[in-house]
Amino acid sequence: MSGTRFYGAMEAVTAVKSILRPFSQDVLSSYYNHMEILAAVGALYTVRKTLNILCGCYSFIRQYVSPCIFHRTNDLKQYGEWAVVTGATDGIGKAYAEELASHGVNIILVSRNIEKLQKVSGAITENYGVKTHFIVADFSLGREVYPSIKEGLRDVDVGILVNNAGVAYEYPQFFNEVPEDKVWEIVNVNIAAAVMMVHIVLPGMVERNRGAIINISSASCYQPVPLLTLYAASKTFLDTFSRTLHYEYSSNGIFIQSITPFFVVTNMISYSSLFQKKSVLVPLATDFVRQAVRTIGVSRRTAGYWSHSIQTSLNLCMSEWIWVPLITFICNSHRKEYLSKKSRA
Repeated sequence: MSGTRFYGAMEAVTAVKSILRPFSQDVLSSYYNHMEILAAVGALYTVRKTLNILCGCYSFIRQYVSPCIFHRTNDLKQYGEWAVVTGATDGIGKAYAEELASHGVNIILVSRNIEKLQKVSGAITENYGVKTHFIVADFSLGREVYPSIKEGLRDVDVGILVNNAGVAYEYPQFFNEVPEDKVWEIVNVNIAAAVMMVHIVLPGMVERNRGAIINISSASCYQPVPLLTLYAASKTFLDTFSRTLHYEYSSNGIFIQSITPFFVVTNMISYSSLFQKKSVLVPLATDFVRQAVRTIGVSRRTAGYWSHSIQTSLNLCMSEWIWVPLITFICNSHRKEYLSKKSRA
């Protein structure tokens, strides 16, 4: 009886093999027939990655190495006689105003503190011998500030606009912890101010068929940044706004640039003692802007500083599931540092 069962099982196995054999042969045949196609796909992928690396290296050399070796300087006056810089009394904005003035461009400073405006305006005129004006404007107030700005820029040959005005969280926070006033301030300053300043100066640039618009975004536009959600989202908007404007107005001779820096030593990140000291990864505002200005007319989307470009490349290589826990840990560390200091004060 057991022998009969054994032979029955063997017959079943043989039958299954006879059924599967043609199928497996078809699969193998199909695999071998498509080997050339698979090899071609792999080769194309390798070529694409190689070209991306070569393009990145070329861009890095063009932006940061070539100007130093050949002492190349941009003729920024080709865009116009005047540059408008928002948030111009501190940090990156002040550095942009001074750097542009060193190239012989007249400067119009826009900020909310009249004492600082007078001081910076006078210093730029004295140090660089250019004309300066200033407009007092608190962008956090919303729509009411723009009529006076529009009047102040009437009939002015604005060649360069630097949208630098920006605000961030007092320290890394969960979104529901952010006060309503801060929410509106970020929306009005980081988003609405840049949009309206472009809306004011762009018609003149189109009419003259020249101009440059530099929008200071942030590296936070590349990946999600928990605990800085609204700030990162506002900078992502600015980056997209800049890149899309390029396709609308590059044919009019207007250069539009999105600057996406990592950390720079400024008051905006004063909640962290780590980022208040100059280092290879965290430059001073003056050092950052000196390199960023060299990229005007060269790169439409750039980190602006050599080490920030390397950080950007590494950031883009990271999968989101690696990046998010890492940046969350960093933001949480800064949050705890700030709250600890506040509790001891």
